[in-house]
Amino acid sequence: MRKRDAHEDGEKEVKKQKLLEKLGDGCIPYLTPKDENFYQLWKSKYPKFVIQKEESMPSELHQVVQRAFLALRHHGCLFQDLVRLKGKDLLTPVFRILIGCPGYTYRYLNTRLFAVPWSRDQLNIKYYNDKLSEACRAFYELNEYLYSQTVCELRQLEVDRKDASLPQDDLPKHHTETECALPAVNAEGGGDDRTQPYNVTLINYMDPQSMSYLKEEPYFGMGKMAVSWHHDENLIANSTVGVYNYNFQGAEEKPVADSDPSMWSIGLKIAWDIETPGFVVPLSAGDSYFMLDDLNRTHQHCVLSGSQPRFSSTHRVAECSKGTLQYIQSRCRTALENLFINPNNGKAELKSLEAMVLTQAEEIHNEVEFEWLRQYWFQGKRYLKFSNFWTVPMVELEDHWKQMEAMTRLVLEEIEKEKWTKNGTCEILKYMMPLLKERQNLRQEWRQSKRS
Repeated sequence: MRKRDAHEDGEKEVKKQKLLEKLGDGCIPYLTPKDENFYQLWKSKYPKFVIQKEESMPSELHQVVQRAFLALRHHGCLFQDLVRLKGKDLLTPVFRILIGCPGYTYRYLNTRLFAVPWSRDQLNIKYYNDKLSEACRAFYELNEYLYSQTVCELRQLEVDRKDASLPQDDLPKHHTETECALPAVNAEGGGDDRTQPYNVTLINYMDPQSMSYLKEEPYFGMGKMAVSWHHDENLIANSTVGVYNYNFQGAEEKPVADSDPSMWSIGLKIAWDIETPGFVVPLSAGDSYFMLDDLNRTHQHCVLSGSQPRFSSTHRVAECSKGTLQYIQSRCRTALENLFINPNNGKAELKSLEAMVLTQAEEIHNEVEFEWLRQYWFQGKRYLKFSNFWTVPMVELEDHWKQMEAMTRLVLEEIEKEKWTKNGTCEILKYMMPLLKERQNLRQEWRQSKRS
């Protein structure tokens, strides 16, 4: 997985350098709502970006969500992540926590985050603080609301594709939940990929006053970026991303007007395109925006810094085919099927020494260690601040890992016995050695990451 990440980073850097070379000392133009052709550009080049203003959401929902943001901040539940970017380990300037379906994870920039489960009545999850329990419940309610709006906006997108006669001065339309019946799907997915419910939300907190260095936007001259140009990673193809924005106003801070250049904004551009003007939309507290359908794949977006601290709740359909607790528990069961504990003496033995069986067990061994255990424990005790959900499963995974360590030793001890021919030993080592070398290299990388 590291090789794939390094390859993708290399390709992106090459594209970036080519783009900068084409630009030379110039900049690509970009438009804001103050510009005459802004809405025409929106409709023609960015129709899958939709913004819903603060007044469109029920005021009660605004209140519970904004209290939830402040509760996370007050209780110290937002954290910087150590990510790998261009071969370097870096701390994110943004503070985050992942909240979502129980047992789900989200992987980005070589880091796996583990979802704090959002409250649902049928689950018996113990939260360590009533305020945090309420906060998780608030983001579940926000998730339900944003999903309902997503379904409506996707349906309207289909209508708009067939109707080219809309007035060019109109904003993309907003539709209330009552105007749009929802499809019958559950919270874990199902149905059309484009209308799958969001399964996680990544909560972000950015304070420009505490961010020591904000990069200048390099292509358009849009200003200071809190988050650089990117596509959101690890998502179901063509799934929408829905974001709730809250510019936090401290006790002595004054609200920022929509026309104020110091307010937070979202920048969009067509990926690696220097012909189409960029697109900047300012965000007021309580606004929501949606990147519909395949927009996240065809376009890139950045976050342009305002003057006040900002929270966002970024709801997404994470690609979790290999990212749920249920998945990794199943993988462990598969690997341990080859382990037999002799009831007479308690001694561990291997049922099969077939190369394919041994190889599969070692692949799972590496996956458990580097994609789950090290990722979880390296992030410290952040999840203990919320609930007991991950504690027992991670201890169980560690027990499974210890059994897999024993299985590896059993293989190596077995092939040293005199009964094995040279060809038989070589056959097993041919399949196992690459995985053992990978394990050794990854352990060294993890030691270096921890020191950094």
